[in-house]
Amino acid sequence: MTEAAHCVVDTNVLVSRLLAPRSTAARAVDLALAGGNLLGSDETLTELTAVLTRPKFDPYVSRADRREFIRLLGGVMRIVPITRKVVACRDPRDDKFLELALAGEAAAIITGDKDLLVLHPWCDIPIVTPAEFIAMQASARNPAAP
Repeated sequence: MTEAAHCVVDTNVLVSRLLAPRSTAARAVDLALAGGNLLGSDETLTELTAVLTRPKFDPYVSRADRREFIRLLGGVMRIVPITRKVVACRDPRDDKFLELALAGEAAAIITGDKDLLVLHPWCDIPIVTPAEFIAMQASARNPAAP
């Protein structure tokens, strides 16, 4: 993978991006966004919206900032229609990220979710942590000399 092309970033990583803008998760999301090819679906955006409207986030980020974050992400994501249902993850709520990766021909799924990470690689799609994604990108930009 030579660029941050067609990446799926799961909800927990996106939430971490908002809550901790200097975190490893934030750097990974920013790298994926730099490629301009962050993938989303109606279902993944619905989940993100539902999670970020929870009152437990009120002490950390204003509701207005959370709405703006969702609006901005929706504007930069390539929304992909899901063409095939997948039943592969031990947590069926995470299958939506696999469906999105297939439909959008993702180069990677970035997640901190162990239920997804255990599938790595899945259908030739790397499923990696934010730190692993950053390392993959650094390696692609600066390959070791032969």
